Amino acid sequence: MTQTIAPRVRTLVLLILAVAGALLAGAAPASAHAALTGSDPAQGAVVDTAPAQISLTFSEPIAVGDDSVRVLDPKGERVDKGDPAGLSGTTYSVRLLSGLPDGTYTVAYQVVSADSHPVAGAYTFSIGAPSETTVSVSAQGSDDGLVGWLYGFGRYVSYAGFVVLAGGAAFVLACWAPGARVRAVQRLVVSGWLALTAATLGLLLLRGSYTTSGKVGDIFDLELLGDVLQTKTGAALVSRLLLLAAAALFIAVLFGAYARTASAGADGDADGAKKPAEGEGAAEGEGAAEGDGGEPDKRDLTFGLALGGTVVAAGLAASWAMSEHASQGLQPGVAMPVDVVHLLAVAAWLGGLTTLLVALYRGPVETPVGRDAVRRFSRLAFGSVVTLAVTGVYQSWRQLGSWSAFTDTRYGQLLLVKIALVAVMVAVAYLSRRWTHRLAEARISAAEEEKRPAVSARSEETEASEEEEKQPAGTAPAEASDASEASGASEAKKTRAGHDAVRAAQLARQRAATEAARQKRLRDADPNRFGLRRSVLTEAGVAVVLLAVTTVLTQTEPGRTEQEAKAAAATSSSAAEGTGQGSGAVSLTMPFDTGGRNGKGVVSIDLDPARVGDNSLHVYVEGPDGTPVDVPEVKLALTLTATDIGPLPVAPDHVTTGHWSASAVQIPMAGDWKVEVTVRTSDIDQVTVSKNAQIG
Repeated sequence: MTQTIAPRVRTLVLLILAVAGALLAGAAPASAHAALTGSDPAQGAVVDTAPAQISLTFSEPIAVGDDSVRVLDPKGERVDKGDPAGLSGTTYSVRLLSGLPDGTYTVAYQVVSADSHPVAGAYTFSIGAPSETTVSVSAQGSDDGLVGWLYGFGRYVSYAGFVVLAGGAAFVLACWAPGARVRAVQRLVVSGWLALTAATLGLLLLRGSYTTSGKVGDIFDLELLGDVLQTKTGAALVSRLLLLAAAALFIAVLFGAYARTASAGADGDADGAKKPAEGEGAAEGEGAAEGDGGEPDKRDLTFGLALGGTVVAAGLAASWAMSEHASQGLQPGVAMPVDVVHLLAVAAWLGGLTTLLVALYRGPVETPVGRDAVRRFSRLAFGSVVTLAVTGVYQSWRQLGSWSAFTDTRYGQLLLVKIALVAVMVAVAYLSRRWTHRLAEARISAAEEEKRPAVSARSEETEASEEEEKQPAGTAPAEASDASEASGASEAKKTRAGHDAVRAAQLARQRAATEAARQKRLRDADPNRFGLRRSVLTEAGVAVVLLAVTTVLTQTEPGRTEQEAKAAAATSSSAAEGTGQGSGAVSLTMPFDTGGRNGKGVVSIDLDPARVGDNSLHVYVEGPDGTPVDVPEVKLALTLTATDIGPLPVAPDHVTTGHWSASAVQIPMAGDWKVEVTVRTSDIDQVTVSKNAQIG
């Protein structure tokens, strides 16, 4: 049976890695987490005269550089001048050269969203009439190519390293104290620390190229590295490195002073763990107490390590929460602590599971992981799953916003895959729990069987001692003389053996190795332990794939943002198609965000018949869910920039919930009019959004 375990393990591990690699390789490059929700001129729009500037509006705050927005003429020549200027945290503009000829122009942008991901895209608009252009609108982002792949792989390694580091230490402290002296467990936790440290350094070097040029040669550009250190993401990575230095000290104490106080019997299980054979006192995983500390000292050390480890682990988790999805969007003050708790629960569950798997397959024969340790981990894992469920529901609501986003967006589809994998892991964990109960019952039965021969042996010893007492004083039993002769022979043998001490030591080591191999075969032959190992291995396999899906999920545009971007794009297209000479009516839809409470929504403008003279105007304000809402104030202004007419103010009257209207709105001249809408949602929170429309 034991001969088939290793091939199965290797096959399953290779399959797991292949699936994880396919997920990472097949994932799209890090999608835009800040989506373009508006532009002036709009995408596909045809304007009569050349605009003085281009403005872009995103769904969340962004960071721009000197070359973040480029405007190209039909021949591919740049026609923008100066650096992008911020009109607000989400809207930026760039000035254009004067006297631009008619034709189709391309606007290409590459910025960094507030949740640390690069955003790249392009669209076209036309002056006078559309024309042929040599510029491709499928702008490639810096996150494409080798640098983007390396950055995504580094993120996966960093998550995996954190899970193994934090979860492995938690398993030792909370579930299996003798594990602190097991070399395989020590190597696992240290490997997690090394992986997280190396990945963090790699991400810090890759960050500059990842968000700018995407070139491999820029990875070691010190100027780019200096710019990265001034960003929120750079500060988070540096903070993670400092916390990893504290984590190194924690590991040294855990596998040093704490390991010396850990007793083989601290597990408290009834596995019948035997003491190491003579000469094996230094064997790996030895749990014998050193006598250099009492039980109170051990409790104090355990409490100190648990407190310090929790603080360090929470700090490491916060380095992700403060620079990614949780730091932007709805309720960031609540989302960031929830994200920290979510990451800690993931580490406790998946990292503890990995450590249990290593203990079951690579743990020492003398101190095997026992049923009590498995039971304690089962309780820890159950608490982690409950925590993941609660925090996951909140995160899903925050990132999706609607039920349709589960199936209509890539983020929602990946989230469904993640939920399915968690369900599979919980089902397999239930099987592991059943194997644990069977293992416990088998151990108890074996212990009862061992007690019976021990009682018989004690009875025989008692009878022998009574016989010796009955013999007269001064007489020795016949066996005494035989024992004396045997003792002499033994002394002679010892004398001869002293001349070949090296050979005797070799034989002792061989006997110890043979005995250890025999006990390992007996342990592995236990069907209950074999079943437990197999189910835990399956859990760990699913966990690897789950971690890969989670990594891709963090690089995918949230469903809420994706749906907002699609709605804005559809509105821009319909507005562009609906404007023009003699079109009859103009409809404009613009998302707004005043930054205050309940400050997000959509404002729609209907202008009929959209021609010179009298026009009727209707304004509709809706919340994020599409329901009409009232706001304290709505104002409009119309400006014809080409002839310096305006702004012409319009004060619509409130009709009903979410509806304002105005009649006899005078349009003095046909042209490309800029329609500005100011929405005020409180005494201090207001925003002005605008779009251009061809009227007349």
